[in-house]
Amino acid sequence: MITFNVPEMNCGHCTAKIAQSVQQTDPTALLSFDLTSRQVEIDSADDGDVLLSAIKLAGFEATPA
Repeated sequence: MITFNVPEMNCGHCTAKIAQSVQQTDPTALLSFDLTSRQVEIDSADDGDVLLSAIKLAGFEATPA
């Protein structure tokens, strides 16, 4: 499980875009969102750099937590 800080994530539309992008690279990825702390936890076989790229492709800046 890898956690990322996503400062601009603030609504369900944001989480849906991130989930869609991550699951395009790993369809089996499990995501858990915390809008209060603006973090996403991702359980995936993919490397953290791949997941970070997927979040950025969705239009969000992110950093490992």
